[in-house]
Amino acid sequence: MPISTTDKFRPPFWQFNGHVQTIFPSLFRKVLVDYRRERIELPDGDFLDLDWAYASRNPAERSKKLMVVTHGLEGDSTRHYVTGMVKKFTDNGYDGLGWNCRSCSGEINRLPRFYHHGDAEDLRFVVKHAIEKFGYNEIVVVGYSMGGSLTLRYLGEKPELLPTEVKAGIAASVPLDLPTSVIELYKRGKRFYMKRFINKLGVKIKEKSLMYPDNEILNAVEYEKITNFHQFDSRYTAPLHGFEGADQFYEFSSAKPLLKNINRPTLIVQALNDPFLSPPCFDLGDAKNNTNLILEVTEKGGHVGFIQAGSTENYVEKRAWEFVDQVSDL
Repeated sequence: MPISTTDKFRPPFWQFNGHVQTIFPSLFRKVLVDYRRERIELPDGDFLDLDWAYASRNPAERSKKLMVVTHGLEGDSTRHYVTGMVKKFTDNGYDGLGWNCRSCSGEINRLPRFYHHGDAEDLRFVVKHAIEKFGYNEIVVVGYSMGGSLTLRYLGEKPELLPTEVKAGIAASVPLDLPTSVIELYKRGKRFYMKRFINKLGVKIKEKSLMYPDNEILNAVEYEKITNFHQFDSRYTAPLHGFEGADQFYEFSSAKPLLKNINRPTLIVQALNDPFLSPPCFDLGDAKNNTNLILEVTEKGGHVGFIQAGSTENYVEKRAWEFVDQVSDL
């Protein structure tokens, strides 16, 4: 059952609704970390850019523990919620890795395909690479929003393939039920979020159309007529990634059906006033009896906001460290 944490999390008094709690930190919260970038090549000929932050400046004293964090749709490793989590863990002895999904690092990816809610294979490759390169023996995977979907998919889709080094997972502001969460952003007062995503994605589609002028799917003609996710995903996401249509993509990409398979301690934090989440995102469905899962539902927090009154760190960063510290003691 969900655990109410309304008595534990309090936003500043002036952040009076979910929109403010979502938008303010996105625009104004800055958490600086000292990243070192690495580009890795993928088996399909594409690349990923990984941003590393180390607990120690001395390579000879490198931590054997790593926290890997995945950003949300059209985010990147510099977003406040990523750098905030990296700082929290590097301050506590873990190395931190903020990786960028394809096309999100500042340079467009090579292949016609992009990234999406239903494909955790790049995350799987990143974790494998980290283990093989540095020999980490304790890894925590964290994800926000779409990155939360990827994190839960990574944990629940092929649990038998998880490296033993992966000890725990944390996900926040996750559209656990993707079809209804898409519809949520069609509602009055929320459509501007969707429009912003459509505009950002359009920049990349237009760049890809120049890279692949003979690819009919990547044709950007009349892109301005696209006004919602269903239109975008029907025209681009579904055909580029092997789905019959947007509805099939949404159904497949929902993380909720995979939760029952998760066999690592996993914390999910959702805010009731998150403008992106539909009601089905606040329960565990047929995973309600999975003792590996903890769902914490806060009254406030917005979407990947969770700014705490009187603190420089957000609530999810605080809870993530508490959770991992507790799991490590078991």
